[in-house]
Amino acid sequence: MRRTGNQNRRDYDVIASWVQPGARVLDLGCGDGSLLQHLADARQTHGYGIERDSERVIACIQNGINVLQIDLEQGLSGFEDQQFDYVVMSLSLQAVHNTERILSEMLRVGNEVVVSFPNFGYWRHRVSINEGHMPVSDSLPHQWYNTPNVRFFTMADFEQLCARRSICVRERAAFDEDQLVDVDPNNFASVALYRLGR
Repeated sequence: MRRTGNQNRRDYDVIASWVQPGARVLDLGCGDGSLLQHLADARQTHGYGIERDSERVIACIQNGINVLQIDLEQGLSGFEDQQFDYVVMSLSLQAVHNTERILSEMLRVGNEVVVSFPNFGYWRHRVSINEGHMPVSDSLPHQWYNTPNVRFFTMADFEQLCARRSICVRERAAFDEDQLVDVDPNNFASVALYRLGR
């Protein structure tokens, strides 16, 4: 496989630490396949990516990544129950319209689920809103008028949803840029990662 555009993202290392060697992985919203390549290199995983954008699908193919062009809003009906050891969605959950449905589908087709997302509760984002502007940062790089994000939620919101849907939070990690945040991550972390199960 050819190298993909992985910029040594810290969340990739955390996800790799949660994935068992040789696991079957499905990556939803896989982009150019960077995460799948990272997991294959670090944990010898076997994976498939799901991507809607045609240019990114082509990039996956050029990078030697197994990819299917599917709109996640249509669900994962083409996959069997527990077909994968892990279903991963990295920095894409906030761009999905039907959040509850996709989480349910991920838990159906995977033994475990790993999600990461920008934390809209991050203190710098709150300051930006308090100053009258939607936040723009490394974790939220788009302007309000061209953002792909359709859901704006905090770590506390996500954990509340998990509790309501009886989704087990097995592990959590939070970062401010590349720094691990242990104290009050809902306020001080820009990106959150969760390992989930039933």
